[in-house]
Amino acid sequence: MAWSTRELADLAGTTVNTIRHYHRIGLLAEPERRGNGYKQYGVAHLVCLLRIRRVVELGVPLSDITAARVSDRSVPPEVLRRVDTELAAEIERLRKAREDIATVLHEGAPPDTPAGFESVAGRLSAADTSLLHIYSRLYDADAMKDLQRMAESDTDPANAELDSLPPDADEATRQDLAERIGRIIAQNLVDYPWLTDPSERMNQSERATMATFLNAVTSLYNEAQRDVLARAGVHAQQHLRALGPDELARLRGGE
Repeated sequence: MAWSTRELADLAGTTVNTIRHYHRIGLLAEPERRGNGYKQYGVAHLVCLLRIRRVVELGVPLSDITAARVSDRSVPPEVLRRVDTELAAEIERLRKAREDIATVLHEGAPPDTPAGFESVAGRLSAADTSLLHIYSRLYDADAMKDLQRMAESDTDPANAELDSLPPDADEATRQDLAERIGRIIAQNLVDYPWLTDPSERMNQSERATMATFLNAVTSLYNEAQRDVLARAGVHAQQHLRALGPDELARLRGGE
């Protein structure tokens, strides 16, 4: 009995285009043609096609099947081991994705919330979210966990006020906000000493990290907000100097 291309495809659970592709790359031999010019496939073609499909189901790329000549049952074990490693990584990625989706749904957070910040998504401004996405490319996982803890513990309204600060904010407003945010920054520097010198937590070079950070701040904040942040950094350092090295060491658990 002979089958047409369509019949063979239906029987093998594949498509006509797939069969034609297998012909083009040399995986499936071209069959003889009937007098009317139509191809006629036999049992050997069906078996070869089913064997190819089986190896494809295992995740082996067509390039490896072609090189290994699947018709000779010679797909090397090292190819299967490599595919198994890749599948294990994909399974882990899918497991993590499902875990993240469950967290997003549980917290009612937007799906584009940076990973780990779902519980505080409601307090994050557009600028906060954008910066956290950028930070995730600049800093390592431990640094991001610390940033997550900072966000979870920060309930001070000063940050929300910064988010809504207009570019023409007056001097008194800027100074008051800078001092309050400075105290928050100082506390974070006490609790997370690496913030003083984050070089060991960087995924990128220090130069690239700083350039990216400065570009982000310039793009995401208006002039008044940038002014407040700059002043807050100065105030934070003043707070730390006022504590003195001994008190600072005690607060950091150095005694």
